[in-house]
Amino acid sequence: MEIPRQAHGAMSMVFAMLVATAAVDAQMDACGADLRAFLPSPFSSSRLHCAPVWNNFILRYLHYYILQHWQNQDNIISIILSATYTSGWVGIGFSNDGKMVASSAMIGWIDNHGRAYIKQYYLGGQTSSGVKVDQGNLLTTDTPPAVVLYGDNIYLAFQVNFSVQLAQPNIILASSAITPNTFHLAEHDDKTTLSFDFSSGDPVSTYYPYQLKRNHGALAMFGWGILLPLGAIVARYLRHKDPLWYYLHVLLQFLGYIIGLAGVVAGTALYNRIHSNFTMHRGLGISVLALGSLQVIAFFLHPNPDSKTRKYWNRYHHWSGRLCLFLAAVNVALGIEIGGANMSWKVIYGAFISVILITVTFLEIMLWNRLAKASTPGFQMPTCSFES
Repeated sequence: MEIPRQAHGAMSMVFAMLVATAAVDAQMDACGADLRAFLPSPFSSSRLHCAPVWNNFILRYLHYYILQHWQNQDNIISIILSATYTSGWVGIGFSNDGKMVASSAMIGWIDNHGRAYIKQYYLGGQTSSGVKVDQGNLLTTDTPPAVVLYGDNIYLAFQVNFSVQLAQPNIILASSAITPNTFHLAEHDDKTTLSFDFSSGDPVSTYYPYQLKRNHGALAMFGWGILLPLGAIVARYLRHKDPLWYYLHVLLQFLGYIIGLAGVVAGTALYNRIHSNFTMHRGLGISVLALGSLQVIAFFLHPNPDSKTRKYWNRYHHWSGRLCLFLAAVNVALGIEIGGANMSWKVIYGAFISVILITVTFLEIMLWNRLAKASTPGFQMPTCSFES
């Protein structure tokens, strides 16, 4: 029986769709993919353990220490990291404390001429000058590393000889869309840290809470480090705008306290996740929270202006407020430093502090001139507080 021409067309279309689907599947990496078609031995072994670890990153490994039943004194691991790739670089680092600084990483990329590179880097700092090519603490073996672009994925394959058996080392995964220029790495577009168990065939990962750390820093800096100083400036230099200064002062201080308190909650959750040992930062944070909370309580318990205890309340209010502002500024700067924040955080907070200092100096001079002209003795200092 003759098949109609329309049926021929439909069958051809279905066949083409199946072929296209198969081609797309061939370009997509998965743990079941056959690496023997494009990766050399031993990186194409069928005994590789495989686990999707983050976004489109897949980690494969072969732990020779376990396979040889503890008879080998070396602790050699073959590692194959794959990820979706269009340009730039892809890397995997090994860290003692989960941070980028002082870690060693294997970075791979394909340059604009199609040449493949894989290099070890020592990540000695946050800036490009601290990232050293062909340096690091990873002991590679005589097996040459490999970088292959297959389909839409890049594969970084290398062997590492660890001096001790690994339990759950901290691994850093990162990528950038900018191709290295003369082996200088551009800053990563995204990264994460996870704890990976190489000693068993069942990898377990725990992601480092980068977003939680950023939230903690942003909330604390905006609440304690920006809004509270602005509220204190309003209370000192806008007294002639009564009662506007009072409402602005209370609004800024309450907002600063609430946002700062949210930053403390985020910081507590962060500590419970990573158990960081930043005793001074945590102690200063508790002190700032205590002083801010006492100011909130004092706002609701303040005596009347004609009360005999009012002057003592004012002294407490002013001096504890000054101390709160000072400790908050120190702790925000300390948090930016120990948190490994990039340069933008330092520039933003440094610029704000500079503007505040210049503004306060200018307003203080104007205030002294105004007080001298009016022959008014005494003045009140700015506070980190809620004043009526």
